[in-house]
Amino acid sequence: MKGAWDLSPWPTAKWSAAGFGALALLVVVGPRLQLGFAAASFCCLLLIVAVSRAGSLAASALVSVASVVCLDYFFVEPLYSFRIAKPLNALALASFLATGLVIAHLTANARVRLDTSRLHHEKLQGLYDLAQQLLSREADMATDRDFLAPFLGVFGVQAVCLFDATSAELHIAGHASDLLETKTGDAFVRGRDEDDFKSRIFVRSIRVAGRTTGAIGFLGLEDPAVTAGPLAALAAAHLERAHSFHKASRAAAEAQTESYRSAILDALAHEFKTPLATILAAAGALREVDSLGPSHRMMAETVESETARLSRLTSRLIRTARLEQEEVKPWMELMDVSSVVDEAVEQYAKLAPDRAISVIKECESSEVLADPELVRLAVSQLLDNACKYSVPGSAITVEISREGDAVAARVLSSGEEISPAERQKIFDRFYRGSGGRRMAHSSGLGLYVARKIALAHGGSLDLEGGRAGGASFCLLLPVPESERRERVANVSAAV
Repeated sequence: MKGAWDLSPWPTAKWSAAGFGALALLVVVGPRLQLGFAAASFCCLLLIVAVSRAGSLAASALVSVASVVCLDYFFVEPLYSFRIAKPLNALALASFLATGLVIAHLTANARVRLDTSRLHHEKLQGLYDLAQQLLSREADMATDRDFLAPFLGVFGVQAVCLFDATSAELHIAGHASDLLETKTGDAFVRGRDEDDFKSRIFVRSIRVAGRTTGAIGFLGLEDPAVTAGPLAALAAAHLERAHSFHKASRAAAEAQTESYRSAILDALAHEFKTPLATILAAAGALREVDSLGPSHRMMAETVESETARLSRLTSRLIRTARLEQEEVKPWMELMDVSSVVDEAVEQYAKLAPDRAISVIKECESSEVLADPELVRLAVSQLLDNACKYSVPGSAITVEISREGDAVAARVLSSGEEISPAERQKIFDRFYRGSGGRRMAHSSGLGLYVARKIALAHGGSLDLEGGRAGGASFCLLLPVPESERRERVANVSAAV
């Protein structure tokens, strides 16, 4: 945008010539119309205002000086002479020159401000139209050529390049050069804007909440100091809109999946439980028949025991899946951890006869305030995990000890060591270690559910380090508050 003092040769010469022509007309017509100094001065002021509005301040100044010369020569006594007879006339001419220059300056500045305001309005209108186009597009569309197409042609943009850090993708619209792609990528890496006026490439970093989420580059952008920032802001807003839509879509899909899974689990529970109960009842009745021989009676007992085991496995699977998607709400009661561990070990000793499972109790009391069924499920998950991921013939040990104000149930197994990179991930739902995927099939929910149970009781479940080969999982459950107070009192009495 050019200022009021525009000294471009052609506009200045054009409007100066127009002003001089008007003065010449006034010199010819004025005497015939018998115009005096006052009337001629007023006509000259109007001419100066007209030149200031249409031309530049330089042309207005030249016309102002020429007006004083014409007024002095043709309208001030003595006529046709540059000699001024009265001092008052000299003061009038000086005042006219000063007034003409001030009017020319104010008018030219007003015109410049008007042109600037009109230009800003046009740019705002262009930004508004672009924003309307972006908002009218589908939010779930990818940030590809269709997304960048509305930027082409806005403020002279010939090509646009966008780097999206979320997807690590580079998108281009228009006839972009390799230099535009390179500078856009560099702007993101460096986290700063870059202007190359020689190649007419202007790049802006896209920042959201103080974090750089990408960069956008423009080729051929007009007035980048004013337009590049708003265009980058529009791109950032649309990127965040698209990302938010994708996140919301994923969340809605996950919620719908959870709903479908709950319905499927309920259906499976009914479909499995009903026939299993029928088989179990029939096997029990068959075992009571007197006419059965010893071998047949043994087969009936096997059918009954295996059906009961399948029923327990089905119940455990369904409850594990439900606990995975719900908040665990334990029903607290005073229980002995050792007895729960003994029952679970006895069960898995039958299920995995090729594993040597043993229990070591290192404390006199292992009573805690907890939900027996949930604790039994957590211990079963740890034993099941140890059986699956240990080699046949290996030993599995469950140690029960007292650690401060908690009872610890530690399950130790031999086998492939868990890598440091996977030590925290194994507690994520559906996650299975690289070694576990090779050795056994599972849902990846066991450790996740077991930790949820521990946290619901105010305890913890952690994978202990410092063990060469195999794994050591420690389940901590807090002891009752009354026992803690009793222990503190005993310690105080002893001191």
